[in-house]
Amino acid sequence: VVCVGGDGSVSEVAHGLLLKAQIDAGKDTDYIPTPVRAPVPLGVIPAGTTNVLAHTLYGIKHAVTAALHIVMGHIQPVDVCTFSTPSKLLRFGFSAMFGFGARTLALAEKHRWMPSNQRKDFAFIKTLADLKPEECELSFLPLQIPQEDSHENDRKKKEKTKKKGSKDQWHKIQGHFLNVSIMAIPCLCSMAPRGLAPNTRLNNGSMALIVVQNTSRTEFIKHLKRYASVKNQFNFPFVETYTVQEVKVQPRLKSGLDAKENTYLNAASAEGNYPWNIDGDLMKEASEVHVRVHPQLINLYGVNTDDLESSQATCNCI
Repeated sequence: VVCVGGDGSVSEVAHGLLLKAQIDAGKDTDYIPTPVRAPVPLGVIPAGTTNVLAHTLYGIKHAVTAALHIVMGHIQPVDVCTFSTPSKLLRFGFSAMFGFGARTLALAEKHRWMPSNQRKDFAFIKTLADLKPEECELSFLPLQIPQEDSHENDRKKKEKTKKKGSKDQWHKIQGHFLNVSIMAIPCLCSMAPRGLAPNTRLNNGSMALIVVQNTSRTEFIKHLKRYASVKNQFNFPFVETYTVQEVKVQPRLKSGLDAKENTYLNAASAEGNYPWNIDGDLMKEASEVHVRVHPQLINLYGVNTDDLESSQATCNCI
């Protein structure tokens, strides 16, 4: 299967392939703690605006390069997340943002009549001007890295770690957050050449949880500008990063006048749903969202960009 499109289109196709695999395996699609792998690899030819997946798989947004990797059969196993509520599976995906990144997308979706780049710039500036934090509780299960060398032992240890995931191992932080990012892949793009989550990899069985606490607009803009530079974008007192295997995000409803402001700025819906940005697709959800990472759940055509950086004088195509 080959998808020509942007991140949203690729994510939808990946979700469809994985959901079909669960149905074929006789799984309950409302609750899938251990999903089965997709049997068919997915090819990605970039034709969107940001093309995070293509950049991450090929190191560049280039349709010919993508097509060559597909023709040559360069397959890379990739980690996938499940997003679910306590009662149902919402979707499969590779990355998500809650807060600023989601509000920006929600506002952009309300102005679909504008050209793509213009509406994204407009939404970004408008959301930045109306910058407000989300009050929520974050619960996360830190990744416990096994010490064994072999991949087989790594997999077994991760299985044991997940089974031993008792409630006392969960960490909780509560407060006001400008943005929360949950990413199972590095998410490279032209605006963030090092990646939105440079400390994670395509298939290391972990997610990067990046939490931006409430701060001034000036400091938040400094943080955003760091993504385009070689400097560490997380080197701020209000930014916290964690390597995790599960995350729960529970929004807290505001009261009084703050609730009215929140409803206006949310740009989601009159029912009080909170917007989520999942791989560039807008999802609205009012309840707690539980995110789990599932190692190497799907095969994508591409290479590990770390390998490309380490082999400067070689070419994969020959």
